[in-house]
Amino acid sequence: MPSERDRAENAKAAARAISHACEALPDLDNAEEFGGFFDRFASSRILLLGEATHGTSEFYRARAAITRRCIEKHGFTIVAVEADWPDAARIDRYLRHRGPERYDEQSFARFPTWMWRNQEVGDFVEWLRTHNESLPPAERTAFRGLDIYSLRGSMAAVLAYLDRVDPEGAALARERYGCLTPWQTKPAGYGHAILHRSGETCEEAVVLQLRELLDKQIDYVGRDGEAFFDAAQNARIVRAAEHYYRIMYRGSSDSWNLRDRHMFETLQHLLQAGGPHAKAIVWAHNSHIGNAAATAMGWQGEFNIGELCRTAYGDQVTLIGFGTDHGTVAAANDWDAPMEVQQVLPARAGSYERVFHETGITNSLTDLRDSALRDVRVVLGEPRLERAIGVVYRPRTELQSHYFEAVLPEQFDAYVWFDETRAVTPLPSAPPHGVPETYPFGL
Repeated sequence: MPSERDRAENAKAAARAISHACEALPDLDNAEEFGGFFDRFASSRILLLGEATHGTSEFYRARAAITRRCIEKHGFTIVAVEADWPDAARIDRYLRHRGPERYDEQSFARFPTWMWRNQEVGDFVEWLRTHNESLPPAERTAFRGLDIYSLRGSMAAVLAYLDRVDPEGAALARERYGCLTPWQTKPAGYGHAILHRSGETCEEAVVLQLRELLDKQIDYVGRDGEAFFDAAQNARIVRAAEHYYRIMYRGSSDSWNLRDRHMFETLQHLLQAGGPHAKAIVWAHNSHIGNAAATAMGWQGEFNIGELCRTAYGDQVTLIGFGTDHGTVAAANDWDAPMEVQQVLPARAGSYERVFHETGITNSLTDLRDSALRDVRVVLGEPRLERAIGVVYRPRTELQSHYFEAVLPEQFDAYVWFDETRAVTPLPSAPPHGVPETYPFGL
């Protein structure tokens, strides 16, 4: 096994070999110039933008700058984020001028509030609302959530929709969803009960409810197509969440795969609803948007939205990862613990992060698709450690908690590097109603 000194020397040698491929990026304060660096990827139908943490300002600001450019210059009309559908739908109505909602203290009020309730996201939301204002409704860019954790909120949204358009259908839906009602504030308890055979499965009821809603699509869409689309997606989330919590104790791979398949299928629904020319940008963690087949995740049987997009859409997809060496990050010490601004430790010697740090280039873009950079792909093709910080950061056990092996040029099409980064700026949030629905996965 190589010593720490050997790994450090290897990282320096790799840095020398790839430094010519690391293009220095403009300052993020010049969002237009920064975003213009990414025009080369704008022919993609799906552009997936990652992050190495859920709490780093530069990652959010960079994605915002790239997304602004892609919306203004390249026809992208969907921004899909690693967030719950009902919360994102509230923001979508605000920025597409479809209702009285606002990006306020009620927005993304559950743990981890800082992940989507921060100044960086707020600035982007306000920009997008202003951008949309002068456009016809059909041409306005949407803001959508891809995640699976909104069991309670999605059930409520389906019932509220049916109360408006089909009271008899609403009564039947309440009866079906009644199976899950005892578990809606503690959905993990549902999975525990099923595992120990002390509760009945609700699978048939939620599948039947989704099927009936879709069977009535022609009737419902005639009244309000947008409202039906929202209700149908919430019904899909209820079905997926029931399945997720039912299998969560079988092992992390099963539940991870179900979650990422749901995110992928949600993206497909969005593209289908947007028509043949729809183009989407995805904001999610590197662990979701990079090709899982090139990581330890994939080697142990997990897949993700990036891999599924690559398989389904081929060259129409671009996967862009982000990384940092040191600085600060907004994160908690444990699930549901208070957010803290924590120091990010300098990258370990055997990691990709150390390689990019050793290049000495503060902020850079490395286009791993460039055929002229075959030598770079070879150098970076050696499996190395890669760091992933979610909403929980544990520096004292960082190697075990936050590093995994990967092959970077197979995982991403491009890599954005910020050597030193700082934490996002959280915004005030209202106390959430009820018990948080999210289950403690860090990414």
